[in-house]
Amino acid sequence: MEAVIVRVYLPTTLGGSAEHVAAGLIPESAERFMAPDQDEESEYAALMEAAAASAGLLAGPGRRVVVVAEMDRDTAAIRMECVVAVHVDTEDDADEDDDLAWFAPQEIPGLIA
Repeated sequence: MEAVIVRVYLPTTLGGSAEHVAAGLIPESAERFMAPDQDEESEYAALMEAAAASAGLLAGPGRRVVVVAEMDRDTAAIRMECVVAVHVDTEDDADEDDDLAWFAPQEIPGLIA
C-alpha cells in the first residue's frame, strides 16, 4: 500500500523556526493547516490561514513565517528533512494582505541568523 503524502502549512515565527532547526523537528503539537484539495486555490487559502495564525504568534512587529512540509501522516512530529518551502514576510511591518516571499529549505539558516 502506497503512503499518501500530505502537505501541511505550519505557522511560526523566525524565533520558532530557529527552535525547530535546533531540535531537528517541528513538534506534533504545532498548529497546522491543510488544503482540502490539491488545487492551487486551496493550497493558497491554507497558506494564508497559516499566515494569519503566524501573525497571532507575534508579540509586536515581526515577520509572519509559514513552514510547508510534506509527510505521510498529518499528526506526527515533522522532521526538518520534510520541509519543502518556507514563506516569510519581506519586512517586519508587512501588511496582512502582503504576499509572503518563498524560500527553499536550505535558505532557512540565513533567515534565522
